[in-house]
Amino acid sequence: MTQPATSSSFSLAGKTALVTGARRGIGAAIAAGLAAAGADLILMARDAALEDTLEAIKENGGGQATVVTADFADPTAVEEAATTAVADAAAAGRQIDILVNNAGTIRRAPAAATGAADWKHVIDVNLNSTWAVTRPIGAAMVQRGGGKIITIASLLSFQGGVTVPAYTASKHAVAGLTKALANEWGPAGVQVNAIAPGYISTDNTTDLRADPEREAAIRDRIPAGRWGRPEDLVGVAVFLASAASDYVNGHVLAVDGGWLAR
Repeated sequence: MTQPATSSSFSLAGKTALVTGARRGIGAAIAAGLAAAGADLILMARDAALEDTLEAIKENGGGQATVVTADFADPTAVEEAATTAVADAAAAGRQIDILVNNAGTIRRAPAAATGAADWKHVIDVNLNSTWAVTRPIGAAMVQRGGGKIITIASLLSFQGGVTVPAYTASKHAVAGLTKALANEWGPAGVQVNAIAPGYISTDNTTDLRADPEREAAIRDRIPAGRWGRPEDLVGVAVFLASAASDYVNGHVLAVDGGWLAR
């Protein structure tokens, strides 16, 4: 008889996780949470100013943490950094067991006023660089027969939103890519899932929270009665990174305080 999941099923001891966009917000919280569950961390960010995240990892009892820099607006550079990270891990006798694609950006403007440069920047950061990281790391996972990939999607993977056409397009695409890779890589023992955060208090929602009418309208729709915090995503990330989720694949899991239920 198969035993039910226990606390050991959620342990990440002996695992190495690469988290993109780990300098602050959701990425920093998830990195610290994975460390608390026992994982070593590779933090990929636009610059090396990750002192707060590194301190949080240390405070959470995390093991080794290293930093890799890459500009997510340049998918070619991102793929090179990811490929190097795979090679460096192998040279050190390790492997990247968990990938968390968190790096992302948003630019707000009416669709008719959104220029080509803004469109390209958002698509490059949110979609093309997600693919650039995932392909080499996922290929290594497939080759050895196991791994966990988690991408941060959005409520706008399901909805259209307003004044964020590139962001919405990128997050719909991220949800589709999650399902496509789950279909291809699932037979090799690689689970590919996504987390769709609700309205979270991060830099990306500063403008919304600064508008009293918009902030109140959003909060009033959330059954939980509050905006989310980056820490609200940590438990879900640990679950999807651990053996507890070995039969979860191709799923986009909303963590939204009930927003989509309204």
